[in-house]
Amino acid sequence: MDGRTTVVVITHNRRDELLHTLDELAALPERPPVIVTDNASTDGTAEAVARLHPQVTLLTPGRNLGAVGRNLAVRQVHTPYVAFCDDDSWWEPGSLAAAADLLDRYPLLASVTGRIIVEPDGREDPIVPELRDSPIAGPAWLPGPALGSFLAAASVLRTDAFRAAGGFSERLWLGGEEELLATDMAAHGSWLVYASQVTVHHAPSPVRDATLRRVHGLRNTLWFCWLRRPAPAAWRRTLFLARTVPRDAASLRAFGLALAGLPWVLRERRVVPPEVEARLKALTEPQRQSRARRYVG
Repeated sequence: MDGRTTVVVITHNRRDELLHTLDELAALPERPPVIVTDNASTDGTAEAVARLHPQVTLLTPGRNLGAVGRNLAVRQVHTPYVAFCDDDSWWEPGSLAAAADLLDRYPLLASVTGRIIVEPDGREDPIVPELRDSPIAGPAWLPGPALGSFLAAASVLRTDAFRAAGGFSERLWLGGEEELLATDMAAHGSWLVYASQVTVHHAPSPVRDATLRRVHGLRNTLWFCWLRRPAPAAWRRTLFLARTVPRDAASLRAFGLALAGLPWVLRERRVVPPEVEARLKALTEPQRQSRARRYVG
């Protein structure tokens, strides 16, 4: 048993996938506390969790909060670390302890992102080589490749660092929502790392709206650029996306939503320190060539 980490899961209308994930989490040797935020499911999710996993803390806000459902759960966390996973992913035995060991050892480390194995094939997720080969230059003490962001389905965070950075943005809702939070944690002096000894399994749910996720992901990328990056970098990223995303209704909607949010984005704009911008700049070419970060669907 390991009492250092609480697992937080958000879910919406994926009862069967969530129950499988909770079965896997219940079998972990670390025996972590688990908090589930049910984002207004209508498929009996809450009732099934209460009946089959009474040890789980179940939050039912009554509406779909998106990623902010994690913020709600973190308010209930009393452990120094919080592990996020999706309702269709789960941690491999021993991985939570391994991530907690790293966070114990390195106080300036805010996040540990693990290796993702896609089930049922058992193959690495396409994002893994990008994490492993991250071009960001980190300090010599860092116990793995430095990252510019983290994946909420596969990361363990320092609870205090999460709270200090304000958690996930209500405006971004869901879809690439990690980038803004990760950058704000970095601006607070923290580092994010990939650790190959930490593993998460992901069995992608067929219950998903890929087009809506693409709309939100593209919109949120644009918002992030103009919220935190210097104007030249934000313009370059915006123009690159305008040239390369599919010319379809989803992309048009994403750009329209991004433009509609410009007044609040400019009000809340806070450019990151130069050392954090240097990390983001190092990711420019890898992001352009990424097989995993495509705004299609």
